[in-house]
Amino acid sequence: MNIWDKLPKPFLILAPMEGVTDIAFRQIIAKAGRPDLFFTEFTNVSSFASEKGRANALERLKIAPSDSPIIAQIWGKNPAHFSELAGALESLGFSGVDLNFGCPDKHVNKTGGGAAMIKTPELAIECFQNAVKSTNLPVSVKTRLGWAKPDEYKEWLPVLLSQHPAALTVHLRTKKEMSKVPAHYELIPEIIKLRDKISPETKLVINGDIKDRAHALELHQKYPEVDGFMIGRGVFQNPYCFSDHQPTRKELIDLLKMHLDLYEKYAGEHYEPLKHFFKIYINNFPGAKEIRAKFMETHSVAEAREILKTLG
Repeated sequence: MNIWDKLPKPFLILAPMEGVTDIAFRQIIAKAGRPDLFFTEFTNVSSFASEKGRANALERLKIAPSDSPIIAQIWGKNPAHFSELAGALESLGFSGVDLNFGCPDKHVNKTGGGAAMIKTPELAIECFQNAVKSTNLPVSVKTRLGWAKPDEYKEWLPVLLSQHPAALTVHLRTKKEMSKVPAHYELIPEIIKLRDKISPETKLVINGDIKDRAHALELHQKYPEVDGFMIGRGVFQNPYCFSDHQPTRKELIDLLKMHLDLYEKYAGEHYEPLKHFFKIYINNFPGAKEIRAKFMETHSVAEAREILKTLG
């Protein structure tokens, strides 16, 4: 059965974030209070299609039992490669395939992937159709309003909806806006109208500046036609954002201990990327700023554990 049809309304999703929503961090969020649906970090279809890059791609697509149900997000610009990776995902345990047509990273865009797809709609359709024909899984799309101007959504979103994706997630900013301006919530009613007119069966998901579960429910009261909400940076303010729980200092520290164990298990010697997670756990309690500064000076999981011993 289509996983999108099994979700409650509204459903909540942890946004795919490069360097953040890996197998270790997803287990942290599942422990704190899981969303209704997880997404992976995005995987390059051309890496999977190459003998040299496949091992790395498969590493990124590893999932834990607590991840289920989970959607694999993929990106690129080669339609044949979309077909190849989409065809492999069901056997890897995924419940769906999501095409990333919205990443604003300049390196991704330079290759023609991510948000650059907004500028090549015919290629985007070809990539989507190649994914659909190669899998039994539902295929969805995540994108932005446009490349430079918010009103580009009037032409771009109909292109995607014409393909009747299982779900369409719209980050309510353009590529050029990045996250430097507030999300354009004022456009939600018009986006709902487009969905209802062109592809009413497509689940509509809104992304951008959504803080937590309470905020998502507030938005749903205002826009009940929206099916789901995706939370990204909100997890940096509160890893319990998918629940109504306000964590204690001890609970946050216990989550960090768990993250250190998982990171050591999956990442081995690559310690530096772990540092951008410290602000998630060492935050919102007296002395947090000073303690976090100490963590930022560490060079190994062992050193981080020594600081944790002083925190109780």
